Amino acid sequence: MLYYSRGNKKENFTFEELRLGLFETFEKLGKRNKVLVIPPDFTRYHSFAGALTEMAWEYYGNSLTDILPALGTHAAMTEYQITKMYGHTPLSLFRVHNWRSDVVTLGEVPAAFIHDISEGKVNYTWPAQVNKMLIQGGYDLILSIGQVVPHEVIGMANYNKNIFVGTGGPEGINKSHFLGAVYGMERIMGRADNPVRKVLNYASEYFAHSIPVIYIHTVVENTASGLVIRGLYVSDDVSGFQKAADLSLEVNFLHLDKPVKKCIVYLNKEEFKSTWLGNKGIYRTRMALADNAELIVLAPGLHEFGEDREIDRLIRKYGYRNTPFILDQTEKNEELKNNLSAAAHLIHGSAENRFNIIYCPGHLTREEIESVGYQFGSLTEMLKRYDVKKMQDGYNLLPGGEEVFFISNPALGLWASKDRFQ
Repeated sequence: MLYYSRGNKKENFTFEELRLGLFETFEKLGKRNKVLVIPPDFTRYHSFAGALTEMAWEYYGNSLTDILPALGTHAAMTEYQITKMYGHTPLSLFRVHNWRSDVVTLGEVPAAFIHDISEGKVNYTWPAQVNKMLIQGGYDLILSIGQVVPHEVIGMANYNKNIFVGTGGPEGINKSHFLGAVYGMERIMGRADNPVRKVLNYASEYFAHSIPVIYIHTVVENTASGLVIRGLYVSDDVSGFQKAADLSLEVNFLHLDKPVKKCIVYLNKEEFKSTWLGNKGIYRTRMALADNAELIVLAPGLHEFGEDREIDRLIRKYGYRNTPFILDQTEKNEELKNNLSAAAHLIHGSAENRFNIIYCPGHLTREEIESVGYQFGSLTEMLKRYDVKKMQDGYNLLPGGEEVFFISNPALGLWASKDRFQ
């Protein structure tokens, strides 16, 4: 059922309008006694999910007993991050999802189904895993809050990804990521209907129908004057997500007339501390890049590869090479077979020998960057050459005559030249 639907590419929600829309929905739902909120973590700071979570707390008061950020494999949020993102929402309400130990399995998607939708690329079952709180917590309402935006694993972020990946377990996360990688990231990004989403939808239909979840979706555009909320959609089924995905394609997906020869991506130091997150600078721009293009990633906060210790080790060992190499190594090495999300990430982060990636980290060394297959760039020198405070998103003609394409936050969109996305 669609409870609330408002949005278009010229819409501009105020916070008061967000509150009214949310409270209108809660009134329709009727009285609830025990509420769990599942919002994104700090890596989705710009989603406005923090404000919506705070509004939900204002409405439900003591009936809102728990907030479980959808960490997936990400590190737990710090008190600073929680306070900055969720405002006055009490710290005592926040729980930490441990993806390696806190999950239960609701059922398994058949291997035959996955083999069919993947065009024969994989042939395994997929466990629908969620945090045990969703099943054992006794909630009569679960609010899943997040932003719909193009995504490298699931095509368009949010909806049931928030549940099955954000609160999921090792096998579910590993296999879903690997399915997307071997099917082809560039065949998935920007598309709401794809093999990974089909698997999650199967799980929703057959295994999760008893979970009292309501999905709250925002659509946010990064404009020259700042972030603007273009849409708010609330439903207990796929309908709200579909509307949000359609709008996101209009406001978050930039089609370029020609491929980009030099792209500068900036990673905010508070948001992007690992290549596990920072490689959105690669994922989201790859379809915009010309052959032999230069992608320069300015990453002042970068100090690790994977946020999970084991995944960090695997990235350092195998590196971001290319798909054939990673698939071969996955076949030969049990440690990659047992960490398919890491294998998928290594594929996602590869230039596939088509363009050049120059990483400019704030804390990692030249040796570390080059050991995983990237070129090293001096952050200090690159920031002098490419002053992010003076560039605007899109094409910039620099004083020396050089043309570069600048992206201030790759997490907020998807970029592609028209010849690489049909």
